[in-house]
Amino acid sequence: MMAKRKMSLNELSEAVDITLANLSKLKTGKVKAIRFSTLEAICEALDCQPGDLLEFSKD
Repeated sequence: MMAKRKMSLNELSEAVDITLANLSKLKTGKVKAIRFSTLEAICEALDCQPGDLLEFSKD
């Protein structure tokens, strides 16, 4: 979604007020959970729905 919106990780970090390190972990899938407020802020900044960002996979 960032590529579609032509937004860098730095720009998204500033838009949602989340550290670059935490966004990087989210982007690479190295987190096990995300707060709804964080997901909402990212979706608002990228003008998308949660399903555009999340994918279910069995571990």
